[in-house]
This record gives sequence, C-alpha cells and structure tokens, in this order.
Amino acid sequence: MQINKTLALLAIVSPWGCKEVEKQIDEKPNVIVIFPDQLRRYSAGFWNEEPYRSEVVGVSDPVVTPTIDKLAKNGVVFTNAISNYPLCSPYRGMMLTGQYPQQNGIWGNCKAGRNHELRNDVKTITDVFYEAGYNTSYFGKCHWEKTEALFDENGNYKGTLEEPGGHLVNNYDTYVPPGASRHSIEYFYQALKDAHFDSHIYSSDPKLIGGKKDGELHKTTKFSAENEADQIIKYVRNSHGQRDEDKPFFMIWALNPPHNPWDDANTDMDALHQHYDTDKFAGIKDLVLRPNADLEVAHYARNYFANVTAVDKYIGTVIDELEKQGLLENTIVIFTSDHGEMLGSHGKTGKNILELESIAVPFIVHYPKKVKTGITDLMLGATDIMPTLLGLAGLQDRTPSVIQGDDFSKEILHPGTDEIEKPESVLLLLGNARGIQNDRYTLCIEEDVVAGKITSSYLYDNKKDPYQQTKMLLDVTQSEVQLLLEALGEKLKYSNDPWYLERKYADLIVYPE
Repeated sequence: MQINKTLALLAIVSPWGCKEVEKQIDEKPNVIVIFPDQLRRYSAGFWNEEPYRSEVVGVSDPVVTPTIDKLAKNGVVFTNAISNYPLCSPYRGMMLTGQYPQQNGIWGNCKAGRNHELRNDVKTITDVFYEAGYNTSYFGKCHWEKTEALFDENGNYKGTLEEPGGHLVNNYDTYVPPGASRHSIEYFYQALKDAHFDSHIYSSDPKLIGGKKDGELHKTTKFSAENEADQIIKYVRNSHGQRDEDKPFFMIWALNPPHNPWDDANTDMDALHQHYDTDKFAGIKDLVLRPNADLEVAHYARNYFANVTAVDKYIGTVIDELEKQGLLENTIVIFTSDHGEMLGSHGKTGKNILELESIAVPFIVHYPKKVKTGITDLMLGATDIMPTLLGLAGLQDRTPSVIQGDDFSKEILHPGTDEIEKPESVLLLLGNARGIQNDRYTLCIEEDVVAGKITSSYLYDNKKDPYQQTKMLLDVTQSEVQLLLEALGEKLKYSNDPWYLERKYADLIVYPE
C-alpha cells in the first residue's frame, strides 16, 4: 500500500531558542542518539495534543514529558516507527549495523549460556563516524556482547574463565572490553544491571569511577538516568579533556529506565508522587486507558510512568547543556527506543511480542539548523537508522555497501521529495515468529521451533481494530492477505532470513523465485 501522507510542516518556534553559532555554519553536525529502554511510542505528552493526537492508533498515555514534547514540537515526528525485533539485544544489533540478525549475529537477548553476540567484523555506525573524524562516545546499557564468566568475584574483568576469573558480573549483560567489540567507541561509560539505583559501571575514564581502570567495577546508588546525564554534561563541557574540541562528536545514550523492575525501590519516587500518585490518578484505570489492558496485570503503571517522566527530566538537563554551550543548533538529536511495553495489554507485560504496544516506538529527529518541524508517516525500521543518520550528517558516501536498511534523510531534510521510495511495510521478527506490518495490518506467523510447525497465524486490522482485540485467521484468498504474504516472502529473502534459506512454510508464505 502506498503511503500518501508526507511531512506536514508546522509553524512552531523552538522553546529552547537555539543560538546560531557563526563558527558552526560549515561544520559537521554533532549527533546524539538517545534511546531509553522499553519506552512505548505513545508514552509522551505531545501525543495528547493536535496535530499529533490524530495520528495515534487508539489512545495515548497520560504522561508528563516536557523535554520529549519540546523535541517533538521542534523536530520531525515519525508516526510509524517500528522495532523490527522488539527485544533489547536484537534491536541494538540492527540499529548499530543497519543489518538484520542473520548478518549482525544477534538472534536473541545476550545472556549467560547463549553464544550469539554482535559480530566484530561488521562495521557499525560508531565505526563509520569514527572513520569520518568524529569523537565517538557511548553512555549506558550495551547488551551486545556474549555473556561469559570472565570476572573475579568482585566483578573486575579478567578475560579468562580460569581463576581469578570464572565469575559472571550479570546474567543478562556483560562488560564490553576495549578492542574490536567496542567498535571504535573512544569514550566509554557502560552501565550494567537492571537496577536503577544500583548501576554497575565500567568506564574508559578513571575520573568517573574513583580512579579505577577500564574493566574494574564501580558502583553507584544514584538514579541511573541522573548519573549518566551528569557524565554526559561533563563530556559536553569537556571538563577534563574527554574529547577533541576540533572534532564533532557522535554519542549514543542508552538509558535503562523505564525498563523493569517497576517497584518503588527502582522508581524515581519524587516523579511518582508529583505526577502519578492517587491524588492525581485515583486508580490504575485512570492511568491505563487502552481498553485491551488487564488492569491487574498493569498494576505497575505508576512506577513505569514515573520513570518515563524521570528519564525525560534528565534528558532535559543534557539538552539544556547543549543549548548553554551553543551546540544545540548544529546537533542532530535522535529520540527513540529499542521497543515498547505491553503494560497489561492482552494481559501481558514486557516486549518480545509482535503486537503494537511492543513493536511501536517513538522516533523524533531534532536538528534546528537543517530540519523543519513536521510529521511523517514514513515506515521506519531499526535497520534504517544507521543509513538515515549518515545521510543527515552528510556522510552518505560512507554508508557500507552491505547495509540492509534505507537512507530516508532526504525525506527529513526535504519533505515531500520524490527522490526516495517510501516503504510499504516493515519486517517483524522474533525467535519463533515472523511477520509484517504495513500502514493498516499486522500479520504474524508463529512456530513451534522444535517441532518445526506453525502454531498460529493471524492478522490484525489496525484501522478497524486499533487495540488488536480480534485475531483474524489468514484467508489466502483475500487479496490483502496474499499481498502481505508476498511482501513477507520478499523481505525474508532480502534479509537472508533462515526461514527463507530453508523455505519454511512455503505453502503459506509466498517466497520469490
């Protein structure tokens, strides 16, 4: 189906009042990619206002996010951004490489006992920006390295399974040591552990970790988003020579909240009491507005939304610092997330589900120097982020030839251009499922991996059924279903997916010759 809506330009003046810095006129832009973990597409306040409200599938969340709102109202908002594989590690693999799991190496969450990890021989977005003369930095959660017992009992990296190694630092994530697996990240501040007031830190900068060396464990009890924002602000200020000021910088900030746990011990309780306590929202039904949600399952909504608001606050401190330093005008800020959060919808929590609350993510481009405010319904997937960012930064000629995503920077910089072909659908992946999403339908095929047979195949009509409450059986005689199955087969071939390589379920999926 052809998407006919192009960028709708809006006349909104930046509340940050970005300063045009004369020396930046011919300079390369700085780039910051900000992606909190597990933040639903509609968990932002601006969706409750027009013209954004009209773009919401269903209803948005009653959250307080003044920083995200400002980025949206002074940038380009994507209304159809999708996490192709809504899980932490696979998303990171695709975002970093512009390639699907079969090529980048990550087919599931990195975890103790599993062998997959980001391939060292694949060129990532940090590699490309480094080669283009950028300072490169990473703050927050990584989750792309094979999880092994390479630490001593105190959490210090030893690089061996033998004593004093032989201990895990975390079951689901691990330290990324210097070398090929860091992919040209010069300045490194990694936060491990899904505990928002007990981050395990490894850093290339001893000044931030009590004089310790890279690979030695440092712990902090400060709220993780606040702690990381503090270090980023120091980096922006270049407080102790963290970067070469004659070069632009490329930064990724991967915050852990609002990822679970969602208890009071892991919640910014000031945000909860100020915005989401019972005096503001008497019951969960007043917070969780989607009619497909099980309110008992969604009991953690106050904590989830409080951490969304807290994350927004600390992102705001970084944006404000960029403005103070005169850098915001010439900085590309991307705001997105690795996947959504079910929040009780269909009685489920978390992600790793091919339903809208799990796959729908925010995607905002804020670049005052070159990008006008607007809205686009262009369907953007995780593999498109790397080539699009390279295009926005004027580095499209450096895009690796093996990239499987598309560069949509021209649509952002020149709304309505006919120089790009807009995608009609995006590929959806799970370990045990494949699917496709277009501007109306979500089609999903689930399998029993061991038995090698389909366990369920269904279709959602998101126009008639925005809360996906009715699973329709696939009727291959319907033209819409046939077109979706053909598109799925094409995308599985293009992504070199194992289902295509084995021609799985060829009696249903229409594979190209």
